[in-house]
Amino acid sequence: MSSLTTSNISHPDYFQFIDARLAAGAPLWFAVQTKPRHEKKVSEILTEKGIQNFLPLFRSKRRWADRWKWIELPLFSQYVFVRIPGSVECRVGVLRTNGVIRLTGETGRGTAIPDEQIANLHTIVNQKIPSSPVDGVRIGERIRIRGGALNGMEGVLAAVENDRSLVISIDLIQKSVAIRIEGFEVEAVSGNPA
Repeated sequence: MSSLTTSNISHPDYFQFIDARLAAGAPLWFAVQTKPRHEKKVSEILTEKGIQNFLPLFRSKRRWADRWKWIELPLFSQYVFVRIPGSVECRVGVLRTNGVIRLTGETGRGTAIPDEQIANLHTIVNQKIPSSPVDGVRIGERIRIRGGALNGMEGVLAAVENDRSLVISIDLIQKSVAIRIEGFEVEAVSGNPA
């Protein structure tokens, strides 16, 4: 069943798997589109409402008029991830949050994101792996990291600014994050093209 949670969310078996989880009332991850520059506020409000959410952030050095400063920015501009049961009441609770535009995916319902993709993001953020946002990159050979804090993480091998990088994608919102993999042992994932 792991092939249903990788990167091919258009696969018919994936939708049967998700429909079964929805029917069972199991919580699923959804992407919530927010108003521009409202990601942190939306995450804060969702937390106050008791709704599990995840806002991946990255550090960026920015120049101010008189100095340079490190700030935390959303890894995916205008997106916060929520983990909710697929019931109408839960979706409406998210949609009534100030700053939320919509659930991404199927109109009115949203489309669930595979747990594996969110778990990969959690690992990158929790391990403080240097990363940078990459929009829509889906090229190259699919690889898996062997060993270390990122053991088992899969993604697409790419060259970003002449570095070997692993690109982790959230397919539904067509956003990706690149992490440098210099020093990690990698292997090709057989029979699973990018």
